[in-house]
Amino acid sequence: MTFHQPQKLKTIAGLIGAKFVGSEDFEVFGTNEIHRVKSGEIVFVNHPKYYDKALNSAATIILIDKEVECPEGKALLISDDPFGDFNKINTHFTKIYNFTETLHDVEIGEGTKIHPSAVLGNHITIGKNTIIFPNVVIGDRTVIGDNVIIQSNTVLGGDAFYYRKLDGNFDRLISVGNVIIENNVEIGNSCTIDRGVTDSTIIGEGSVLDNQIQIGHDTVIGKKCLIASQVGIAGCCIIGDEVTLWGQVGIASGNNIESGSVLLGKTGVNRDLKKGTYIGMFAEDFKTYLKKEVKLRNLE
Repeated sequence: MTFHQPQKLKTIAGLIGAKFVGSEDFEVFGTNEIHRVKSGEIVFVNHPKYYDKALNSAATIILIDKEVECPEGKALLISDDPFGDFNKINTHFTKIYNFTETLHDVEIGEGTKIHPSAVLGNHITIGKNTIIFPNVVIGDRTVIGDNVIIQSNTVLGGDAFYYRKLDGNFDRLISVGNVIIENNVEIGNSCTIDRGVTDSTIIGEGSVLDNQIQIGHDTVIGKKCLIASQVGIAGCCIIGDEVTLWGQVGIASGNNIESGSVLLGKTGVNRDLKKGTYIGMFAEDFKTYLKKEVKLRNLE
């Protein structure tokens, strides 16, 4: 999430009641999740296991639950509850609307057709010659390009599936990001595409999605990808251009798939994949898999 205007470190510290390490005039440009964080942004960390990753990330400001040595050129915000304070910062700078409220700032391009049963949130932009079918839900801050087709019952911009367990209950990290659907994308029936926690979930230009697909927060789908029914992609994944995912492929969070790859039906992904064709529970190279199958059958 990028602030409407840069903030000072002292201002952010005062907002959440945190101690800070660094110049009080240190500029802060926004917040972001660890997988997408950029220079000038805040990232939070609340477990020693991940301290080094956060401190050595692209983040310039680290919201942390222990005072540690501050890397050169960076700043710290020391907080008893980085997770909760990250939510405070995000909701302070991003208004969370309710679908029952009056709509604000919705732009719809020439030639676009939206079925009366569709539900739109706030601060939405829809391009030209786009078709929105019945019962589609479009959440706040969603951006949809030109010549897009969104079939019935699809939901764009639902909350991210991002929780911590606190006092025996699940505490949500509030989603203040958005969804971006680029030009010439087709999305089938009953798909769910979650908005980013603090950044954008993106469906690249010319990609085609079948029915009943789940795409998690802050995931980026490249251009001209083909995704078949019942694929599930967790948050913070990067899918390259012209990737094909056949039915019921499952991709764990934070993994990257190189452009041009093909994942055959029911393939499971738990690591980054170079360009290739894969199959199986742990994304095995397809040719290797076939050779193994031949050897196993010859054992008989």
